[in-house]
Amino acid sequence: MSDRLSVLKTYKLYVGGKFPRSESGRVYEVTDSKGKWLANAPQSSRKDARDAVVAARKAFGGWSGATAYNRGQVLYRVAEMLEGRKAQFVHEVADAEGLSKSRAAEQVEATIDRWVWYAGWTDKIAQVVGGGNPVAGPYFNLSSPEPTGVVAVLAPQESSFLGLVSVVAPVIATGNTAIVVASERSPLPALSLGEVLATSDVPGGVVNVLSGRTAEIAAPLASHQDVNAIDLAGADEVLAKELEIAAADNLKRVLRPQPVDNWTASPGIERLTAFLETKTVWHPTGSLGASGSSY
Repeated sequence: MSDRLSVLKTYKLYVGGKFPRSESGRVYEVTDSKGKWLANAPQSSRKDARDAVVAARKAFGGWSGATAYNRGQVLYRVAEMLEGRKAQFVHEVADAEGLSKSRAAEQVEATIDRWVWYAGWTDKIAQVVGGGNPVAGPYFNLSSPEPTGVVAVLAPQESSFLGLVSVVAPVIATGNTAIVVASERSPLPALSLGEVLATSDVPGGVVNVLSGRTAEIAAPLASHQDVNAIDLAGADEVLAKELEIAAADNLKRVLRPQPVDNWTASPGIERLTAFLETKTVWHPTGSLGASGSSY
């Protein structure tokens, strides 16, 4: 029937595997590139940010303890789900970034390919950045990477989907858990990504998605004592400086925003290694015995 009313979508946050509204009850209008209303997005509060940290920390043990191969399977499953919902994301990206349907389709396909690319790295990164070290003494000296922990990720403002996945996928591929602050201007693809994660095999709490005012959400995350690292990709110069100062309070790892991020370029492994720690194990050889130590 031509006079049928369409069912408008209610967008929600994604925290701990569930879909809460902001505890503040606030929303803000999201418009397309021409100013046309698209949806009301939840405007997250500081309490929402703290709840997301709790969820991410709770999920960290299980996710970091999973085998690298298993994490790769889980990430690949997300790509499968994205492929099945490609039409929805093409529509959302076209509206968010003012692209034609064909250009938006290219962006979505590149995003799915990017997710597959990172899925393939889960069980390979340890061989690339770890290994045996030559030492002057009767010891084996081995280095292996371990995840940093809970990572706050400020998604790029201008690339609502490809940029988003380019900063989220490497964080969880290496065993970290993430709190993602969606693009303030174009949060809808990020909020829909939460729906994909919930219906794939990603455990609840591994990725938590918040929308709202970037500065308001990022401030408590940067200063939170249980956040181990922060990616400032979506922060402007002034906000990035403020957040880096706040992050120094508990010696967080900070990935500074780059002057120009070309999200379509080959990503390399820089974001995979940005949130890894190196564990070095010493083990005596010969007559020194069988005990070992690590630091």
